[in-house]
Amino acid sequence: MAATSLTTPNTALLQKTHQSHAFLKPKTNLHYGTSRKPFSVCCSSTIQDRPSLQSQSQDRVFNFAAGPATLPENVLLKAQTELYNWRGSGMSVMEMSHRGKDFRSIIEKAEADLRALLNISEDYAVLFLQGGATTQFASVPLNLCQPDDTVDYLVTGSWGDKAFKEAKKYCKPKVVWNGKSENYVRVPSFDGLELSPNAKYLHICANETIYGVEFKDYPLPGNPNGVLVADMSSNFCSKPVDVSKFGLIYAGAQKNVGPSGVCIVIVRKDLIGNAQEITPVMLDYKIHADNNSLYNTPPCFGIYMCGLVFEDLLEQGGLKEVEKKNEKKAGILYNAIDESKGFYRCPVEKSVRSLMNVPFTLEKSELEAVFLKEAEKEKMVQLKGHRSVGGMRASIYNAMPLAGVEKLVSFMKDFQAKHA
Repeated sequence: MAATSLTTPNTALLQKTHQSHAFLKPKTNLHYGTSRKPFSVCCSSTIQDRPSLQSQSQDRVFNFAAGPATLPENVLLKAQTELYNWRGSGMSVMEMSHRGKDFRSIIEKAEADLRALLNISEDYAVLFLQGGATTQFASVPLNLCQPDDTVDYLVTGSWGDKAFKEAKKYCKPKVVWNGKSENYVRVPSFDGLELSPNAKYLHICANETIYGVEFKDYPLPGNPNGVLVADMSSNFCSKPVDVSKFGLIYAGAQKNVGPSGVCIVIVRKDLIGNAQEITPVMLDYKIHADNNSLYNTPPCFGIYMCGLVFEDLLEQGGLKEVEKKNEKKAGILYNAIDESKGFYRCPVEKSVRSLMNVPFTLEKSELEAVFLKEAEKEKMVQLKGHRSVGGMRASIYNAMPLAGVEKLVSFMKDFQAKHA
């Protein structure tokens, strides 16, 4: 029987895959049908002639999503080279036993680099957990207080409000200030807060992703023996933080330091070990601390990616240098908004505007859909505001390059000239 050419619905995909992975050194040629055109398959972890960052960038968009968010391209490229065979281990990180020596080395280095970035003392445990930051809305009260204990919540946005509502199931939380009536545009003066003298902790959300409100300084608990607890999900590792001011910090990784599925908890060790009786094993800090975050199968690949990001931040010169870059990016964008003569507006008080999440509206709301559509054509995506507030939002986390913000500002000015 005469041979026929093999054509399947995946033929185009195979050709595209071959083109996009041409930099992999071929080890084996597979022939399909009579065309005898080779399809290269890499059977080795060796990477030859990795594409430059510039050539990679041409195929990528500027992703202004609030989270999961953009990651550093050099981190993604490093993960790509190690994906198939991690450093000669013969397997991917995704295939490793979380109790094996290879993954232990990964999680230990990730912790060491994070401690170096934030100058975390040995008085604190660093935990890499599942569940995202929302899980900590329950974990914090379950681990730090008992059902009849009072705790304080300072609510500057939706996430602080959600944390308060979840805490009501496990203790007696009190809202000491809520900015909802003003549509969450500011942080209050700390002097006027009616803090509880016996509260076990005072909870804040250090950066409200939806409303773009960020604490520039931090309040003290009303109880001298109480501790400050902060949800830092959306500004974690974006600037230096004095960890010693806090009893506990938690952060979802998917904004600034990794993919979704990982939550990092930094908790003072003397606060561990007094969890409520109803606390599930998976939420008990002591169990995770005693087992170096390896009590159950952790999000291994996510932790590995966090480790690469921490390493990258250290190579940039640490968080002081990172903060300077973030201030420059945010300054350019806020200036464009403020100088637009009302065509664009940011409602947040200038003193507490977020360096990470920049919400803004258009004077003519009917132009929002057009703005989003035209921005996407220019490879700028995920600029739509949160569904609960509308408008626009540009999330400019650590990994958003200056070029991305400059391109957005240039587009905004052109759009205004066209539609003003």
